[in-house]
Amino acid sequence: MVKKFMGKTVAETIRDLSREHLKKNKGLIMGQCLSAVGWVQNTVPAQKKGIVEFPMTDVAGAGFAVGSAIAGIKPIFILRFQSFLWLNASPLINNAAKSKEIFGYSAPVFIRAIASEGISSGPIHTNCYHSPFAHMPGMPICAPMTPKEYKQIWSFFIKSDTPLLVSEHRRSYKEKKEFNDEMHSKSKISIFLISAARFQVPEIKSYLEKKHIKADFFHIVWLKPFKINKKYIDSLKKTKKGLVIDSTYEICSVSEHIAYKLMTKCENSRVYNMGMKDKSSGVTKNLLNGTPTTKRIVETVIKIVNKK
Repeated sequence: MVKKFMGKTVAETIRDLSREHLKKNKGLIMGQCLSAVGWVQNTVPAQKKGIVEFPMTDVAGAGFAVGSAIAGIKPIFILRFQSFLWLNASPLINNAAKSKEIFGYSAPVFIRAIASEGISSGPIHTNCYHSPFAHMPGMPICAPMTPKEYKQIWSFFIKSDTPLLVSEHRRSYKEKKEFNDEMHSKSKISIFLISAARFQVPEIKSYLEKKHIKADFFHIVWLKPFKINKKYIDSLKKTKKGLVIDSTYEICSVSEHIAYKLMTKCENSRVYNMGMKDKSSGVTKNLLNGTPTTKRIVETVIKIVNKK
C-alpha cells in the first residue's frame, strides 16, 4: 500500500536535515560539483558556509571526509554517482569502518551514495552498488526511499558514532509518499523490495491481480543489519514462496543474503532473489541494465508461483 503524504519531498527532507546539521551541529557537507548542477538534485542547501567542494580528484574525497569525521565533525560525504564508491572505497572501508573496533576511536561519516539509471547513463555513472560494502564489519547500510525513512536513518546517524552508508536513488527525490507493508490471507507469494524496486509495487500488484495472484509486499530499508520481522516469517509460512528484489546486481548480493536468511528462519519456504543482470549497462535503451522491470518481475513471480 502507498500512503499519501502531503509534506515535503525526499529531496527537500534531505536538504532541510543537511541545513540543520550545518547550523546546529557545525557539520560539513563534502563532495564534488555540489553547487554546479542544481545543488545535487536540490538535496544540498544553497549556501557557502559549511560546504566543501572537492576538485576532480575522485579518489581523495573520502580521505578528507573520514579525516574530518575522526576529528569529530560528522561530515556528510556526497557521491553524486554511486559508482564512485569504488574509487573512494579504501578510506571508507579500511579507516571509517574499522577505526572504532581496531583503534578505539570512531569515524562517523554520513555517506550519501546516489544511484541512478536510464538512457545515456552508460556503464560508469550509473547503477547501485551497496552490496560489496555489506561485507565489511562496522559499516551499517540503509536504503531510504521516503521522507519519513530518511528522517529515521538520519536520527540513527546523529545518535550513533559509526559511519553510515546511505544508498539513495534519484528515483526517490521527488516523492512525498510513504509505504506500508501489505499482507493478505490468500497471498501466494511474499515479495520483499529494496531501493527503487519499491516504487513498482502498484504496477506489480495490478498485473498480478489480472492473473488472479495475490501477494504480500514488504519494504526493506535496513540492509545491514537486516532484522527479520515476525511478519516476514508469518507470511512465508503461509505462502512458502518468496522473492527479494533489489536495484543492484543479483549475484553475490544483499538480496541473495536476505533470501538465504529468510529461508533459514522458515525452512519449508523457498526464497529467490532478483536484481540487475550480470552485465554492464550501456547508453542506449536496448543496453540498459538497472532495477528489474515490472514485466520481468511479474514473469518471475508467475514462474515461482507455478512451481510445484
